[in-house]
Amino acid sequence: MKSIHELLEIAIAERASDLLIKVASPPTLRVDGRLKSTDMEPVTAQDTEDLINSIIYSSTRDYLLHAGSAAAEKFTGEELAEKKLQTLYGMEEIDLVFTIDGLARVRANLFLQRNVVGAALRIIPLNPYTIEELNLPLILQDWASQPQGLVIVTGPTGSGKSTTVAAIIDYINTSRRAHVVTIEDPIEYVFHDKKSVIEQREVGSDTKSYASGLRSVLRQTPDVIMIGEMRDAETMSVAITAGEVGHLVITTLHTTSAPVTIDRILNSFPPYERGQIAAQLSASLVGITSQRLANRPDGPGRLPAVEIMTGSPTVKKLIEESETSELYVAIRDGQHFGMNTMNQALEKLLAEKLITFDEAILHAGNQAELRQMLRHA
Repeated sequence: MKSIHELLEIAIAERASDLLIKVASPPTLRVDGRLKSTDMEPVTAQDTEDLINSIIYSSTRDYLLHAGSAAAEKFTGEELAEKKLQTLYGMEEIDLVFTIDGLARVRANLFLQRNVVGAALRIIPLNPYTIEELNLPLILQDWASQPQGLVIVTGPTGSGKSTTVAAIIDYINTSRRAHVVTIEDPIEYVFHDKKSVIEQREVGSDTKSYASGLRSVLRQTPDVIMIGEMRDAETMSVAITAGEVGHLVITTLHTTSAPVTIDRILNSFPPYERGQIAAQLSASLVGITSQRLANRPDGPGRLPAVEIMTGSPTVKKLIEESETSELYVAIRDGQHFGMNTMNQALEKLLAEKLITFDEAILHAGNQAELRQMLRHA
């Protein structure tokens, strides 16, 4: 069996976003959202164990190189690697990152399945793409220039949320002088200071949790706070408050649309708190995107279809009054404020012949509505 670095080099050459390793199956790639088997032999239990050990040692090496002599005095690489192995075999999944010099960073999720180890590896470019390179809406540049407020990037798993957030942070880094603090689990894209000063904190290594990291970050004079994901009510509450009191907060959430995002946030709190949270969210909201990645019809690669909800007066009023069922209409009719629904985004991509009809229907927020829109068009 090839080494983990050789497998990743093959994956990168194939433009894969993910590499899956499972006992009794050949290594499998995800290319443009679709699984693609390699022509290699099925992985044995021993192969998998060797690959997992290599991943853990690569991650440990990167950690010690970055942490420097202070960490090396406390732990040896073997001790750290052994600790992670014990965690894994203690039936706890672990997330790790490491870098292949000159090629890519890799985020690995290691887990047990049917009493043997498995791995899912996400391949991350060494340098973030720009908003223009990703064909994202340019309104994101306006949001990134705001002095304060809350920006939420949403979508299902694999829709490019982390890539979009990295592009926004990169725009801030190249366009304005700001103190940016990120809290991530784990750190994916590594930023190098340009105009901004960027500090990246990893949950588990630099802070105990998102919530504890957020509580302290407000005392570190940040202009911009990036939260890898809002996972619980406490993190949501601190993020909303930070956006309300003078910081630009950028974060992600696993939801399927902008209105559903508002519902998810409000429903994360007990009923007696929702009125206050709705008022704070209304005051702080800059905008929400919800995105899908649609395949091009004429070659490799995918394009983002992006629903956009801005903090327009109508949207803010509906959120404050918890009238979330009316948000879809506000987005659909809010083009003057830079808004559009997912179906409107797909309709535009289809009109420009950048995607096929079948691809548009596949990603439609409401298939019946999109078919009706296309018939009228």
